[in-house]
Amino acid sequence: MSDVQVEVCGPVGLITLNRPKALNALSLAMVRDLTTVLLRWRGDSNVEAVAIRGMSKHGAFGAFCAGGDIRFFHQAALAGNPELEDFFTEEYSLNHLIFTYPKPYIAMMDGIVMGGGMGISQGAKLRIVTETTKMAMPETHIGLFPDVGGGYFLSRCPGHLGEYLALTGQMLGGADAVTAGLADVMLQSADLPALWEGLARPGAVAALLAQTKAGPAGTSNGFMGSGTEIDACFGQKDMVAIVVALEQSGSAWAQATLATLRTRSPLMLHVVLEQVRRAREMTLADDLRMERDMVRHCFQTAHLQRTGADSETVEGIRALAVDKDHAPCWSPARLEDVTPDMVMPFFDSPWPAHAHPLARLGQGNSAASQRLRDFMARSTSRLPSRSLMVSRLSCSALPLASAISHFTLPAFQCRLSGTSV
Repeated sequence: MSDVQVEVCGPVGLITLNRPKALNALSLAMVRDLTTVLLRWRGDSNVEAVAIRGMSKHGAFGAFCAGGDIRFFHQAALAGNPELEDFFTEEYSLNHLIFTYPKPYIAMMDGIVMGGGMGISQGAKLRIVTETTKMAMPETHIGLFPDVGGGYFLSRCPGHLGEYLALTGQMLGGADAVTAGLADVMLQSADLPALWEGLARPGAVAALLAQTKAGPAGTSNGFMGSGTEIDACFGQKDMVAIVVALEQSGSAWAQATLATLRTRSPLMLHVVLEQVRRAREMTLADDLRMERDMVRHCFQTAHLQRTGADSETVEGIRALAVDKDHAPCWSPARLEDVTPDMVMPFFDSPWPAHAHPLARLGQGNSAASQRLRDFMARSTSRLPSRSLMVSRLSCSALPLASAISHFTLPAFQCRLSGTSV
């Protein structure tokens, strides 16, 4: 049975990710299947909208997508498998296709939504979360960076929340995802099956899209300290200054955040901070091209004479998902030892502009440009002011993302058996 199941019911194309044992982690075959069906439906006048969900071991819904298959990344990097290059080129192309899709695309983000799962949902016209949603971009845990357009959509979060989420991999619940501008509406997970079945009815999609005005339904998971403190710390000029600000704060939230950052690759923390701040001024296409350059350097860090097992990313995957010793050997080991000469080459393209694998993204498509303008307008209207963010997000200063930093949740234990961030 295919890992991507598709059908057309009435005017709606329905996609079900069907790799539940791996929490629907994306393989190259799945990326290709998704791209193929979306391109076919884009030109099919009988398909007026698209909806996507994920299967869990308990049935439909319960797990959207845990990301890309990091075991494949590890094996391919060590073997020099060219499909690793194909995966990222085709995945990022798929992300752009979804962001610029000319028909309503509805993502039902129930359960785990991480990494590559964000890439196939953030560009949706309607992003539905539930009380079971666990959303994150936790790539820094494996010495990677928030890709699949993460630089673009995280940098559009209010204030310096994007830097915080990108660097820490903080998990969000459904209500917090809406408040942060990374989802549009929160529904009860028990209501999704009937909603899915009803999409084929005339007028159902239009009625559902109207719910984008409904706002969050539910309470914050208490995932962060005050928005003011996040801005004060993560708005600093560089990583060393961010750490100093956290140390000086002394709050429980700041100390928990410091503990998380100290488990991450110092080199990649510097790279990720630079990524988010560059992406804030970029188009989506330019951001994806930059991320394609970056991911090549993550696996082939030629400027540091590190490839294969020597790269930060392969080492991070080894420690987390292969040997599972949770003791990566980062190099350099300290933030203070990272120099600009180590960081800036990650942003140098290994290809001339005309030969870039994503050279054609965003060219000559006015409809796509309008879709991206709509995304920006929606993001800014969701959070008109930083003070609103602070009032609606919990300020209970609970410890930062214990599930991310320690991977104690059962869902994460399942994910680490062979999938990704």
